[in-house]
Amino acid sequence: MMKAIRVHETGGPEVLRLEEVPRPVPGPGEVLVRVRAAALNPPDWYARRGFADIPPSIRPELPLPFTPGSDVSGVVTAVGAGVTEWRAGDEVYGLVRFPRVGDEGGRGYAEYTTAPAGHLARKPASVDHVTAAAVPMAGLTAYQYVHDVIGLRPGSRVLVNGAAGGVGHFVVQLAADLGAYVIGVASGRHETFLKDLGVAEFVDYTRVRPQDAVRDVDCLIDTVGGPGGHTLLPALKDGGTLSPVFFGDYHDEELARRGIVRRGGQVHSDGTQMAALAELIDAGRLRVGVDSVFPLEEAPKAHERAERGHIQGKIVLRVA
Repeated sequence: MMKAIRVHETGGPEVLRLEEVPRPVPGPGEVLVRVRAAALNPPDWYARRGFADIPPSIRPELPLPFTPGSDVSGVVTAVGAGVTEWRAGDEVYGLVRFPRVGDEGGRGYAEYTTAPAGHLARKPASVDHVTAAAVPMAGLTAYQYVHDVIGLRPGSRVLVNGAAGGVGHFVVQLAADLGAYVIGVASGRHETFLKDLGVAEFVDYTRVRPQDAVRDVDCLIDTVGGPGGHTLLPALKDGGTLSPVFFGDYHDEELARRGIVRRGGQVHSDGTQMAALAELIDAGRLRVGVDSVFPLEEAPKAHERAERGHIQGKIVLRVA
């Protein structure tokens, strides 16, 4: 048996319950991971709420009960049939079975979880498990947007909205590492943090409207979305690229009129790209922001922290 967080009904953070459940067994092509830390991500609280904010036509089915969590860092304790790249004792991290959700997904809020061998990479040697767990979904989202979705080029002017958040703080570093001129939008308390990460120009949205302060950017990467997403469009040059990470209202008619190309995508598990992120971390070219750490049994408090917003980096559950 093991301890895990289970959700039996959708609702607020209080529906997250610590329970004793059977320890999983790795199937063919899978490994069993002793979880040392698991990070929170927006899909965790979307699922907890029953995806109420997603249009019914594309709302995922979510059988109850389930264990949330797709970002894990831990130690391999057993391997399934056909696995040759991992063995017991290996320290690993990764985004597990995403974008699948519920008990078909990662089940990271637990003492043990199974993972397809190809979804994992060796944990960066220079950081602990708590820090490593903060990387997978946010880091992969940033990596896949910058390299695959957008194909960002050196010298591009890039505006990152929500630059201090989980995805945002990785985007600004990866873009700056490629030689882009990065403009970060966040509240004033994040200015030093973001400039240390490579932001060339900082905009405090609590003091000035970003659309009034910035013009002629080649690419807008919006990690906030929502009904006000379109308000940043004046900062984007005609023919530029809009890359929203979350749902938002971007006035499609204006995009078409101005020739703005919309490029987005769904982050997905990828052990090879996790290994690339680990190399950047160990080389000192990618820093990991951790907002706060909670023990596994305090998952409800961690979700309450997430819902208060204004997060700098990631929220992580430490698994004893």
